[in-house]
Amino acid sequence: MANERSQFPFPYQPYTIQEEFMRCLYSALDQGKVGIFESPTGTGKSLSLICGALSWLTDFETKRKQEAAALLEKGQTSLSPSDPEASAQSLSTEPDWITSFVQKKAERDLVSKLKEDEMKRQKREERLELIRTNVQLKYAMKRKSCDEDEAFKLLQCTKEDQTDVAANQDDEDLIIAEYESDDDSKSKSRCERPFDLEPFRTHSQLAQFVHEVQKSPFSKDISLVTLGSRQNLCVNEEVRRLGSLQRINDRCMEMQKNKHKRPHHDDDAKRKRGSAKSGCPYNKISALQQMRDELLGSVHDIEQLLKLGKESHSCPYYATRLAVPPAQLVVLPYQMVLHEATRRAAGIQLKDQVLIIDEAHNLSDTLSCIHSAELSGAQLCRAHSQLSQYAERFRSRLKAKNVMYIKQVLFVIEGLVRVLGGENLIMNSFFFFFFSATEMLTINNFLFRAQIDNINLFKVIVKALKLEYSEYFFQKYIFYVLFVYLHLTSLLKFVIQLLLSAASPNDQQGSSEALAASPMMQVEGFFMALTNSNTDGRVVIHRQGTVLNSHSVKFLLLNPAVHFAQVLKECRAVIIAGGTMQPVSDFKQELLFSAGVREERIAEFSCGHVIPPENILPIVLCSGPSGQELDFTYQNRDSPRMMDETGRILSNICNVVPGGVVCFFPSYEYSRRVVAHWESAGVLTRLANKKKIFQEPKKANQVEQVLSEFSRCIQVKNRGGSLTGALLFSVVGGKMSEGINFSDDLGRCVVMVGMPYPNIKSPELHEKMSYLDKHLTHSGGKSPGQALIENLCMKAVNQSIGRAIRHRSDYSSIVLCDRRYSRPATLTKLPAWIRSRTSTHQSFGPGFAALRKVRSRQIQGSLDLL
Repeated sequence: MANERSQFPFPYQPYTIQEEFMRCLYSALDQGKVGIFESPTGTGKSLSLICGALSWLTDFETKRKQEAAALLEKGQTSLSPSDPEASAQSLSTEPDWITSFVQKKAERDLVSKLKEDEMKRQKREERLELIRTNVQLKYAMKRKSCDEDEAFKLLQCTKEDQTDVAANQDDEDLIIAEYESDDDSKSKSRCERPFDLEPFRTHSQLAQFVHEVQKSPFSKDISLVTLGSRQNLCVNEEVRRLGSLQRINDRCMEMQKNKHKRPHHDDDAKRKRGSAKSGCPYNKISALQQMRDELLGSVHDIEQLLKLGKESHSCPYYATRLAVPPAQLVVLPYQMVLHEATRRAAGIQLKDQVLIIDEAHNLSDTLSCIHSAELSGAQLCRAHSQLSQYAERFRSRLKAKNVMYIKQVLFVIEGLVRVLGGENLIMNSFFFFFFSATEMLTINNFLFRAQIDNINLFKVIVKALKLEYSEYFFQKYIFYVLFVYLHLTSLLKFVIQLLLSAASPNDQQGSSEALAASPMMQVEGFFMALTNSNTDGRVVIHRQGTVLNSHSVKFLLLNPAVHFAQVLKECRAVIIAGGTMQPVSDFKQELLFSAGVREERIAEFSCGHVIPPENILPIVLCSGPSGQELDFTYQNRDSPRMMDETGRILSNICNVVPGGVVCFFPSYEYSRRVVAHWESAGVLTRLANKKKIFQEPKKANQVEQVLSEFSRCIQVKNRGGSLTGALLFSVVGGKMSEGINFSDDLGRCVVMVGMPYPNIKSPELHEKMSYLDKHLTHSGGKSPGQALIENLCMKAVNQSIGRAIRHRSDYSSIVLCDRRYSRPATLTKLPAWIRSRTSTHQSFGPGFAALRKVRSRQIQGSLDLL
C-alpha cells in the first residue's frame, strides 16, 4: 500500500487544502505517526478527517485480506513434500524427522488460524450486509449461548462481582467476597478487535460529526457506533427523571443487580419484605442484540439512537457497548478514551488502533481536569458515616481481611478530615473565628500530614472499595449523618453536629446535590489520584469558615503527559486536530516530548482559510475615538474613562456594521461592572437606540433562548431594511465562546475587549507555572510558566474570534481593543490566516475608516443572503 493516495471519495469537489489535508492524514496513518493537524473552522475539517481516515481504513483492510489470502495459499503449498536440497541446508541439532514434524505442525496451525479468521470475517460481513438491506433479523435471536455470555459480560463490565446469595437472605448481596491476595487471582485481558476512535468533548459535537459521516460517501459501508453516558442514552423515563448523572448511574446499576438476583421462593418471607424492585424492562439480551445489529447496519446519531431504543424497547446505552467490538468506527467524548478506568469500563481497547482527537486545542487542560479529583468535607463525613454503619451491620458476616481493609479506608478518611481541620473546629467555633486559607502540598507531604503514608492505597482501592455502594442500600439502612466517627469525645461529636447544622440555607441548598449520591465513588477517585508520582501532582487544601462541609481537598495534576503517554504507546497512530493548535512548539513539548514521543514520529499539517482575503478585516485598536489609550490591564480597566471609551468604540462600530455584533469581555464580573457603568452614564441607552442589546446568561438552560431571540431580532431588522440588528455581550471562555456559530448576519463583527489573562494569583496556576519552569526547557526568551499565561490567554481569544467565519462565503470584521495586541510576540499567537491579514492602528480614525470602507459591500451581502 502506498504512503500517499491521490484521489479520495468526497461528497463534492474538495478544496485544494482539503485534498492536501487528506493526503497528509493518509500518510500519517499509514506510517503510524502522531499527527498535529490545524485547519480553520469553515474549511471542512471534519469531512476531510472522515474521508481521509476511512479511505486509509478501507485500503488497510483490503491489504490485510490480501496478505491473509497470500499466507493461506503459501501455507497450503508448504504442506507438500519439502525440497530435499532445502532440507539439507537447514542444519539442526535435532533429527531431521523432528524438525520436519515441528515445521509442518506450525504450518498447519497457521493455515487453520487463517481459515478460521477468514470465516469469521466473511460471516460478519455477510451479517452486516443482510442488516443493511433490511433482510430478516430473526437470526439474531438464534445465536449460540456464547453470544449471550459475551453480552452478559459487557452488560456487567462496570459492576463488581457479586457473591452467591441464599434464597431467603435479603442483605446477602451486600457482603463483599472473600479477600484474595494479588498472587491468588490473575486478570484476564479482553480480546483485541480493530476499530477507529474519534473523541469529542461534547455530545453536540458528536452529533455534528455523525451528520458529517452520514453525508460522506462511506455512510452506507461503514459500521459506526456512537457512545455516550447513561444520562444521554437512557430511555427509561423512571430513571431519566432522576436528573443528575450520579443518580442515574446508581439507579441503573441497582436495576442491573435486581435483574440478576435469584428469585425468592418463600412467599411468607416475600410478603414480610414487600415487593422486590424490578430490573430495567429495556435491558433484555435479545432486544439488545437486535438493536446492536441495527445500529451497526447504518449510521445513527444520539437522537436516532434514542428513537430506535424506544421503538425496539431496548437500551441504547448497553446496545452501543455490545456493538463496540465489531464496529469499524467508534465516536465518543474525550473523557471516555483519555481516562483509563472509563475506557476499560466501556470495553475500549487502544492496542494497535487509530485514535483521532478533534477539537483538541484544550487537550492538555482536558487531561489535567479529568485526572484531577476533589472531595468536600461533607462528602468525607458522609462516606465515613455510611462505611462505618456498613461495617457495624455486617461485622459478623464479613471476612477478617475484608474487615481489615474497611478499617483502613476509614482510617484514611479520618486522616483526610484531620488535614481539613476537623479536630480544630470546636476551638474555632468558640472564638467565632472565620477563616479562609489555601494550602499547597506535595503528595508525600500530604500523606505524612494525614498520617496515612504507611497505607498501601493501591490495595485499598483494589480490595476494600469493591463494595456495592448503591443508593438503594444507603436509603434503606442509613440516615444521612453529616458528622464523622473520629476517636473523639461525645461532646466534640455534638459540637460538630451543631456546626454543620449552623450552615447557611444557601450552603445547605448548594450541598444537597453533592450529597444526593453515594460519595464512595468520589472517595475512590481521590484515592486513585494520590497514587500518582510525587512530582506529577499537588494536593490543594482549601479551608473556609468554621463549617467542615465548606472545606475541600483537591488533587491537581501538573503533568498530563504521564496519562497521555499510555495512549500514545498503545495506539498505532494518533491524530490531534483542531481549528487552531498554536503554539504547536509548546504543545509538543508539554504533551508529546514529555510523554516520550520522538520528533521523527511527529507529523505536522497547517493550512490557511478558504475565504478570500477581502472577506475578513482583523484590526488592532491601540486607542479610542477620544484618543484614550486602550490599556485593559488590571490596574486601568476599571477606570471610568476606559469604560466610556469602550462605549464610544462600540457605538461607532454599531453605526457602520449591519446585522449582529458580538462583544466579548474578559470575565462575567468585568462585563457586569462595565454594563452597570454604561447604564448609569447613559451609554447603554445610546447603544440600545442602534441595536437591540442581549447579554449572555449565566445559566446554561437560558442560552438557547437568548440565541433564538438574538437571531430572530437580526432577521426581522434585515427584512425591514434597517441596519441596526443586534448587539450581544458575551464572555471569553463562557457558554458562547465555543461551539456556537455566529455565521453570516449573526456575527458581522466580533469585538474583543481587553486580553483575557487567567488569574495569576491562583495557587493552582502558580504551581503549574513553577512545575513547567522546572521541567521544561526555555524557548523564545520567556520561561515556560510565562509562556503558559500568554498561551492560555491567546487560545481563549482565538476560540472567541473564530465564532464568526463559518464557511467559504462568510465575511466578518474582528476588532481587538487593546494596545497589547500590537506586540509582535502576541500577534504571532493569532492563527496564521488571521495574522496575515491583521492591521494595527495607533489611532482610532484609520481603523474606523477601514470599517466604513467595507460598509457598502456588507449591506449588499446581507441583502443577497435574504
